[in-house]
Amino acid sequence: MAIAPIKNGKPVETTSQVSIKESEKKKNNSTVDKDQFLQLLVAQMKYQDPLEPTSNTEYISQYATFSELEQMQNMSASLELARASSLVGQTVLMKVTDSAGRQTSVQGNVDYVYYENNKAYLSINGELYSMDDLDTVADPKYLSAYSKAADFLNTYNKLPILQLVTLEDEDTIKKLDETYQNMTDYEKKFIGDDYVKGLKKYVEKIEELKAGQKEEDGDKTEDVDKDDETDKTEETDKTEGTDKENGEGENTDKK
Repeated sequence: MAIAPIKNGKPVETTSQVSIKESEKKKNNSTVDKDQFLQLLVAQMKYQDPLEPTSNTEYISQYATFSELEQMQNMSASLELARASSLVGQTVLMKVTDSAGRQTSVQGNVDYVYYENNKAYLSINGELYSMDDLDTVADPKYLSAYSKAADFLNTYNKLPILQLVTLEDEDTIKKLDETYQNMTDYEKKFIGDDYVKGLKKYVEKIEELKAGQKEEDGDKTEDVDKDDETDKTEETDKTEGTDKENGEGENTDKK
């Protein structure tokens, strides 16, 4: 029995519970089983016009039509089971829509298939989901590349415009460039050319800012050196002047 999590004091349905519930609702709203058909048939016989009763031939025709429909439904269920069974071990993406219209995505490997009442349910991450919510079946390599590309674009779109880039953005841009350079050729195909060209401009901008910073630091160093030399020269002049005064004083004393 599934246990619903509690939020704000109220039980909240999990994506698995929503998937199963919606699947059962669709089944109940769209299908008529054998018992329901027989009940309808009995009601039709019970309330038919005695003066113009329905012929046996018509009843047989209706039942034959229902039998054909039932066989088609069974065949469809068998095909669904076969399809679901082929997904075991595959990586899939499920999209579950709740009663409020909110859509939730669930990704994972299919561990096994549970079959009940002509319906197939996929076990993903320990939870059951209806085949009706199956959205994508993909190779793990594709999903990994897609995920990397999504993370790359998310980081890229958070960068400031090129004119406002500062050296504070160096680490982010450097890591983003390293991420792209370490991608395989297959993974790089998920990144548009415009983003690749844009990243190159960001890298060049950082190099320009670093070069400008070095020049500025060099000018400051030169100014400091000049100031130091000026101070040393002034101190030397003062020392020499003092020595001269002391020398003249000594000569005067000797006389």
